[in-house]
Amino acid sequence: MAKNEKHHDREIRARARRMWLEAGSPKGREDEYLERARELQAIVEHPGAGLLPNPMVAHPHPIDVVEEAELLENLGEFPGRSDQGDRRPAPMTKAKARRFLREE
Repeated sequence: MAKNEKHHDREIRARARRMWLEAGSPKGREDEYLERARELQAIVEHPGAGLLPNPMVAHPHPIDVVEEAELLENLGEFPGRSDQGDRRPAPMTKAKARRFLREE
């Protein structure tokens, strides 16, 4: 490990420990403070990184025009409580079944 990397890691660990102690030394949360310290150290080391232009805003007017979404009318029907298909709601007697089959 290079000398700069050791110094970098030591600074992060010292910052994490300081933040952890200031928070009252919550048990089991050391990793959270280590991650926070890494983020803060990155901000300290690269303060201009947050000032880079947003690539999504760099081209506010794209060359390929995207059409707006258009809501279409529902051409189908929504089934109601009574729309349960072609089946009869109750069982039929044999005689009614024969008559029903003849009607089709």
